[in-house]
Amino acid sequence: MTIAYAPNGLLGLFTPQANTTVEPEMAILTPPGLAWVNARMMSDKETITDRLLDYMAQFPGLLDQFANAPIDAIAIGCTGASYLLGRDKEEALFADIQTRTGKPAFSGASASVDALNRLGARRIALVSPYNSALDSQSAHYWESRGFEVVAESNAFRETTDFHPIYSLGAEAALNATDSLDGQQLDAVLMLGTGMPTLDAILAKPFVGKAPVLSCMLCLGWKFAALRDASLDNAAGVLGFVQGKDWGPRLTQIRNAVAGKS
Repeated sequence: MTIAYAPNGLLGLFTPQANTTVEPEMAILTPPGLAWVNARMMSDKETITDRLLDYMAQFPGLLDQFANAPIDAIAIGCTGASYLLGRDKEEALFADIQTRTGKPAFSGASASVDALNRLGARRIALVSPYNSALDSQSAHYWESRGFEVVAESNAFRETTDFHPIYSLGAEAALNATDSLDGQQLDAVLMLGTGMPTLDAILAKPFVGKAPVLSCMLCLGWKFAALRDASLDNAAGVLGFVQGKDWGPRLTQIRNAVAGKS
């Protein structure tokens, strides 16, 4: 079967209910010939922790949102839930989804693990948008995946906007990354799928020699690499870091916005 807008592959993407970043950044990151359909993860729990865990507890029922759409893979555009579940429960969830659907499944966090491994990175720095227990939970997660967290920088800011993470601008991620200059690193990873990161990466793709990635960048890379094996290596990851495919699309959007202001 050929899908008009997705002749090379279709992704089923789950996004947290109020997230305003996953869909725009995936639209920029997705190469021509690939496409994705989106579903929202919903919860009425009051705290971030409870909502994240509730999202994951709703699988496999959430898969029904895609009905019989001919998707090639399933992505969970969320990282905080991975920290709370931990490595083993996360992998069990992906295995269950694959058993039920016959399709590979991954998250923003697991895609980042794969990208870092392709780069051979071990000493990493984290740029966090969180102001909660998720910070310590995230460090434990990355260490459980075999990485040494040697530096952390925080981009969180207090705000009266609807959500402190989703309301961050690109300058928040860039400023937090700038603070890591001079560190001896293999890679920098911007956490979460809510903090906008692509402008910051395009402006500063390396800290010294360490490539700068984000969980959203890795989510886009993972989908592309599943459908194009030539991207499933260090060179493929570095191509994404440097915006070889998506950079012109982001620049075009920014120029169009500037022209209207």
